[in-house]
Amino acid sequence: MKFAAIDIGSNAIRLLIENVYESPKGPVFHKDSLIRVPVRLGEDAFIDGVISEDKISMLVKAMIAMRNIIEIHKVTAYKVCATSAMRDAKNSAAVIARVKQESGLEIQIISGDKEGKAIMLMPLEQSGLEPNDFYLYIDVGGGSTELAFLGKGQLIANRSFNIGTLRILNDQVVDGDWREMLEWIKQTKNHNFELSAIGIGGNINHAMKHYGKAGKPYLSISILKRVMMYIDELSMGERVRQLGLKPDRADVLVPAMKIYINVMKWAGIEKIYVPKQGLSDGLISQLYYDWKAKSADINATIKQQAP
Repeated sequence: MKFAAIDIGSNAIRLLIENVYESPKGPVFHKDSLIRVPVRLGEDAFIDGVISEDKISMLVKAMIAMRNIIEIHKVTAYKVCATSAMRDAKNSAAVIARVKQESGLEIQIISGDKEGKAIMLMPLEQSGLEPNDFYLYIDVGGGSTELAFLGKGQLIANRSFNIGTLRILNDQVVDGDWREMLEWIKQTKNHNFELSAIGIGGNINHAMKHYGKAGKPYLSISILKRVMMYIDELSMGERVRQLGLKPDRADVLVPAMKIYINVMKWAGIEKIYVPKQGLSDGLISQLYYDWKAKSADINATIKQQAP
């Protein structure tokens, strides 16, 4: 089976297509194709409160292209979701209607709470993590950060904060926002168990790819601090030329590292695992389980109607 998910984030739009194979131990997910387009809806939504005509046009073109790719792959099902920028934009309803009219794709705006829960649907075992341990999910996006405490495979508590890389770049995160996050972490953390972090997002994936050590599926907080300090001293041009960063990654990498480091420090966490999964992976997991449940209902109905 093949499923597709489009994640319309504040910084970029991602189309993920995955093959899902059933096995005796449960579903196995394999990435088939990943396309990323840096539209940056948050540049408008967080500053002006609305998404501009230029950004809407880019979004529509991206959706038309992604719809065509989805059709070529002949997927079993797909889902299109939007996060922080679309949640904040006053004209989001009009944008959704236009995208629907011109591309045929229907966008669902999901809350920060649902965003965090969707991400956690990806099986920990497939990421090489022990499902019975205790973790803090940290998903850093352009407009928000989703945190979730997880223990023995169960969600303990989760919350979304309007602290994101684009908001930091535009000086829209104040001390009170950081204090709110700190207080929630301190109040929610169970001090009886040792925690590890699970990092979600393109920035932590980049850090893992370029600064992780061979054989270790995690980064230490000390490495993240060194990475942040090193990159922070480089100009945008140097980040692009010397580090090979894309322009839309070069400016958000340092704010992202700041968020991961603060959360880990406040939670007393020394290492962060990077399974390279995100909202798109969670949406595809959701699609698979919905398809599985629907198939079970259809089979049960057929059996009931059989003579």
